Amino acid sequence: MSGTLMFVIFLALSLVLVCAGVVFVSQSWREERLRARLRTVQPGAEQPRGTSYQNILFQLATAAGKLVARSGLLTARTRSELEQTLAQSGIRRGRGLELFVGTKFLLLVLLPLIAFMLSLRFGLSPFMRDIALLAASLGGLLAPEFVLRKLRGRYLTSLDRGLPDALDLMVICTEAGLGLEPTIMRVATEIRPVHAAVAEEFSLTAAELRIASDVRTALLNAGARTGLEGIKRLATTLVQTLQYGTPLSQALKTLAAEMRQEMLTRFEARAARLPVLLTVPMIIFILPCVFLVIGGPAIVQVLTMMKH
Repeated sequence: MSGTLMFVIFLALSLVLVCAGVVFVSQSWREERLRARLRTVQPGAEQPRGTSYQNILFQLATAAGKLVARSGLLTARTRSELEQTLAQSGIRRGRGLELFVGTKFLLLVLLPLIAFMLSLRFGLSPFMRDIALLAASLGGLLAPEFVLRKLRGRYLTSLDRGLPDALDLMVICTEAGLGLEPTIMRVATEIRPVHAAVAEEFSLTAAELRIASDVRTALLNAGARTGLEGIKRLATTLVQTLQYGTPLSQALKTLAAEMRQEMLTRFEARAARLPVLLTVPMIIFILPCVFLVIGGPAIVQVLTMMKH
């Protein structure tokens, strides 16, 4: 077996291991978020459990994360940034930070070790072995970041899609005579089956309104917590409404109409990109067939005449 073939096999095995780690991290965080939601809705509800193998890996990653966190390797600033990133991904309760740090630590240690053992097994050269170890280390270091970035994008997208519906419900509640805090609590309760991310953010905002002495700070924290432009605009609108005494329902109607128009504009922009995106597939797959159908008989006739 040649060295190039062994290196290709090794890279394929490393890619499989990285993908398995990504799937495990994604599944573990998904289960943790589901448990947190069930604890919020039904405190006595039975929590979903995975297989014993998944539970063992989950406990191992969490224990490793706790060990790294207690060792002082994470500074207060790094820990705060990680918690904020996890919060923007919808992971605020449970052991999300320990799971993230522990998974990154285990992958950073185990993947190079497995890569080294496989390189010895296949007899790779020292240069190829160093490249394989570097690739395994980068994969173990970046795989949790990739999963977290995907979860954050999905969470913010869910918030962005559900915010106009939440504003419509807020308009209905305010026109029915409810105040700001009861409106936010009611919307969080009613919209939870459809938009769980919006319900979670509204529940946190309502909790801050109950305990905060400054309503303005509690509202602006919602925008700072998620970093989403729509939430920031909603918080600013509510603060200005309370400050200047303008009608709350009218301000929410205007903001909801603007957000829906912006969403429609984004859809139209994405639809306008389709002709450009279809140009390359048309050139590669459609035009050769058209040329073959149109010019094929002529080519056959020319070849037949040349034979005679």
